[in-house]
Amino acid sequence: MACLLETPIRMSVLSEVTASSRHYVDRLFDPDPQKVLQGVIDMKNAVIGNNKQKANLIVLGAVPRLLYLLQQETSSTELKTECAVVLGSLAMGTENNVKSLLDCHIIPALLQGLLSPDLKFIEACLRCLRTIFTSPVTPEELLYTGPDHQTILFNHGAVQNIAHLLTSPSYKVRMQALKCFSVLAFENPQVSMTLVNVLVDGELLPQIFVKMLQRDKPIEMQLTSAKCLTYMCRAGAIRTDDSCIVLKTLPCLVRMCSKERLLEERVEGAETLAYLIEPDVELQRIASITDHLIAMLADYFKYPSSVSAITDIKRLDHDLKHAHELRQAAFKLYASLGANDEDIRKKIIETENMMDRIVTGLSESSVKVRLAAVRCLHSLSRSVQQLRTSFQDHAVWKPLMKVLQNAPDEILVVASSMLCNLLLEFSPSKEPILESGAVELLCGLTQSENPALRVNGIWALMNMAFQAEQKIKADILRSLSTEQLFRLLSDSDLNVLMKTLGLLRNLLSTRPHIDKIMSTHGKQIMQAVTLILEGEHSIEVKEQTLCILANIADGTTAKELIMTNDDILQKIKYYMGHSHVKLQLAAMFCISNLIWNEEEGSQERQDKLRDMGIVDILHKLSQSPDSNLCDKAKTALQQYLA
Repeated sequence: MACLLETPIRMSVLSEVTASSRHYVDRLFDPDPQKVLQGVIDMKNAVIGNNKQKANLIVLGAVPRLLYLLQQETSSTELKTECAVVLGSLAMGTENNVKSLLDCHIIPALLQGLLSPDLKFIEACLRCLRTIFTSPVTPEELLYTGPDHQTILFNHGAVQNIAHLLTSPSYKVRMQALKCFSVLAFENPQVSMTLVNVLVDGELLPQIFVKMLQRDKPIEMQLTSAKCLTYMCRAGAIRTDDSCIVLKTLPCLVRMCSKERLLEERVEGAETLAYLIEPDVELQRIASITDHLIAMLADYFKYPSSVSAITDIKRLDHDLKHAHELRQAAFKLYASLGANDEDIRKKIIETENMMDRIVTGLSESSVKVRLAAVRCLHSLSRSVQQLRTSFQDHAVWKPLMKVLQNAPDEILVVASSMLCNLLLEFSPSKEPILESGAVELLCGLTQSENPALRVNGIWALMNMAFQAEQKIKADILRSLSTEQLFRLLSDSDLNVLMKTLGLLRNLLSTRPHIDKIMSTHGKQIMQAVTLILEGEHSIEVKEQTLCILANIADGTTAKELIMTNDDILQKIKYYMGHSHVKLQLAAMFCISNLIWNEEEGSQERQDKLRDMGIVDILHKLSQSPDSNLCDKAKTALQQYLA
């Protein structure tokens, strides 16, 4: 029976609470405008700092009425302003409050309010908009976020209207103007190219940004100015060797990574620096020797710090919150630093416990940290030396294979790209990776809807097949299946097609392997080769395809699949006379392998090709201005004379 009484009790309590709030809403419907205004003012005072009252008023339907009054032409400006203030206060409550406001279509109403001539009303609308858009529940696409929106703002004079605010006496205004420019310039060459030439009080904008990142300015201003210059540089508006980048922006961002800075500042500094130097080897070298940066970053992994939980619980809580972000930022910056230079990679790997930290990062709960750790490892895996030493010592392939089992696409793309490096023939990790079931995993990636994953899957298989044993090649063909192989050969993505041709070329190397594979898959492979040579493909694609034919022609029994296929022979003949030297050379390799006179049946093959007019073409090519082509033609002719 007690259970039956529970619901009515709750309802009665709720009705008491809402009854005490109802009179606020009722006054919004009074026919006297003055009483309505006073009702809104009283409501404003009632909701300040009172989340319970806010929730009650939303439940009672205050929001639609406030929005109606805000948009009515007959409403006084004072009433409209007070309505916007109350709505802003409601938005400062819980996330559910914000959802309720969004459901009532508050955004269009507030944006319309910005067209008012009254500054107080505009300010109230802007404050409310800012509160709503800083809430995580507000969809970003409701306001300007992408490149198209940057362009809309740019076309409506945002740059000119914001530029003069950089000289405002108010620090807050200057900072907001700076932040606007950083957002506008990010990955936007059009805006960035314009910013370079903007004058403010006779001074160019980049010069103003440089002044704002000097050491005597507030840290927030230094960081945001450095971001503006970084984004302009990455967008191609400022050269990477410009003194404002090398001597001002880069050192400023390195300073932000030091122990003296707040954890939030260190994160932002490292991430911005990583973005700045990512494509430029010279900036990577400069950064690596500035203020012991590589060693400085090692400190990012020492949080949360080992302070007593009793004496400094707040500090510990703060450290825990930022620990993930710090590790992510450090991995990102190490990845950028080590992208090109072997000496820098060596320094990074020799930093205290670095490989252990990266390996630990691969299994972190935070997806962002895992992604940054994989990117860092991928950057370091470009080093032949490190693949042979550190990567082997720490058995990096083990956690990497684990990452590849179950991860979001963004991690899979980088992890599979790194696996391509670990499968290069000189890598000691190749053998254990093969034994851990990599073939099936990679064949699975080739079926992904994501083109980058298909490319990496087939690329890794191509590296795996290079100079591999017959068993490995057979495993690849069995796991991949001929159906999937031919689907990949007709893939719309050029990179997938090129890597699949590369895989075929590696599978069809060394005579016993060529003969074995062609004896079981010859018909389908010849069919695929014919389709590619007949299709509308690039020079590179056709060159790879002719090289596959040249490999087939090098087989003992496999070459008969070419000699008995007049269509293919005519195609080889056609490409010998092609206008592009690369294709002529590739076709020449096919002919040379077919007519080599030390091999059984060479006389019959030579006779058949002579009857087709191949010898006449060889004589012509022996006069070619291209020395390589000329030499190959002369060598081939000697086979006929021997």
